[in-house]
Amino acid sequence: MKHLNKIFAAMLLAVGLNANAQDSDNPWAISFGANAVDTRFSAAQKFEDQFSNFFNAKDNWNILPSVSYLNVSRYIGSGFSFGVTGSVNRIDKFVNKVPGTYTTFETTNPGDLMYYAVDGVIKYSFMDLINSKVIDPFAHVGGGYTFFGDASYGTVNGGLGLTLWFTETVGLTLQSTYKHSFDENLRRPNGDVPTHIQHFAGLTFKFGGKDTDGDGIYDKDDACPDQAGLKQFQGCPDTDGDGIPDKDDACPEVAGLAAFQGCPDTDGDGIPDKDDACPNEAGTKAMNGCPDRDGDGVADNVDKCPDVKGPKENGGCPWPDRDGDGVFDKDDRCPDVKGTVANHGCPEITEEQVNKLNAYAKTILFNSGKSTFKPETMPVLEAINAILKEYPTSRFSIEGHTDSDGSNALNQTLSENRAAAVKNYLIENGIESSRLRSTGFGETKPIDTNKTAKGKANNRRVEVKLIKD
Repeated sequence: MKHLNKIFAAMLLAVGLNANAQDSDNPWAISFGANAVDTRFSAAQKFEDQFSNFFNAKDNWNILPSVSYLNVSRYIGSGFSFGVTGSVNRIDKFVNKVPGTYTTFETTNPGDLMYYAVDGVIKYSFMDLINSKVIDPFAHVGGGYTFFGDASYGTVNGGLGLTLWFTETVGLTLQSTYKHSFDENLRRPNGDVPTHIQHFAGLTFKFGGKDTDGDGIYDKDDACPDQAGLKQFQGCPDTDGDGIPDKDDACPEVAGLAAFQGCPDTDGDGIPDKDDACPNEAGTKAMNGCPDRDGDGVADNVDKCPDVKGPKENGGCPWPDRDGDGVFDKDDRCPDVKGTVANHGCPEITEEQVNKLNAYAKTILFNSGKSTFKPETMPVLEAINAILKEYPTSRFSIEGHTDSDGSNALNQTLSENRAAAVKNYLIENGIESSRLRSTGFGETKPIDTNKTAKGKANNRRVEVKLIKD
């Protein structure tokens, strides 16, 4: 216990060094002192007998002659605080009701029966209600866990207390807590945890307040807690001395006018320098204090062409049209090639060119029964690819067809594979995949008879069709 006292003494010193002057700025509190455990309270059967020996310390109270409890709490608000209490005691007076009676009790010595308890406490202070700075009555509720020797059980707690504040941070606390146990049973030492009352008496210290900038005004009431200031400005400084505290001064380092929140107006255009994009040139409010020489609605300070009208989106300059097709480069999908407005500045493929594509497509040769190209057809594919590159926004459908030799299923698959082979070749050679799609029709769309070799050759074909939006 001597070591325990030393520990509490060290904690007291630490709290004393950190304590501050105002209760509202000191949300933390620590209490410690002695506690007494009375097991007689719940042994009586009649309600009036519960209080008959409430203060009978000589006969019923168990007191450990040492610092035997510690409470740490935190103020929550509106008079409420939450804390945790740890206590220790030695039970040498254990009160039991004599079996068969209602009012007869016997006090026994259970031997070296140690008592330990850990309790959560929600406390409500009536100090503000009675408008006192010294007398602080309170009520509390909570719960915890208690050890009576070898027995242990949870309890539901409630009680009353009083703190008398010697200073704003140091006070004497007296408290009684009723601890109701559901482990009454036979009230056997080391076998049950009886319902009991625990009394506390000790010192309470409040701490935790901060005055970060050291100007004598606590952070809670300091409008500028990180800057030393003046009391008349709620702890805020006035760096430029214009009578406007820095927290309200839009220009705290330059003296200015109250009309402009402490800022100057160098060019006298009625726009304070802090909001004036051209503080040394008189301008208009619409242009953030800058002039607009060309009248295009773009202020000179951001106008890349201040003497030539142009849209704001292009920095005040006229939109360029490199290919001269009447479509501005920003909207021209082909800015370096003349096109039409209808086709977003890109050239439109003509029917003649489409016919040319199909003339080439009909000469594409595949290996018999396969979707691989014959070597002599490569120049044809290159010619088709070149035409498609001339019209970068046009989209095309590659369609495959077969003659009637073989089954319908095989012909359908073959036509799809051949159309896909052409599509893949074009993609591999620079045509965007989004511009192409492929499909096969098998033998379902012949353009000639399938009864002659010539007719079948005509039916085995690839067609290229323009996809119109």
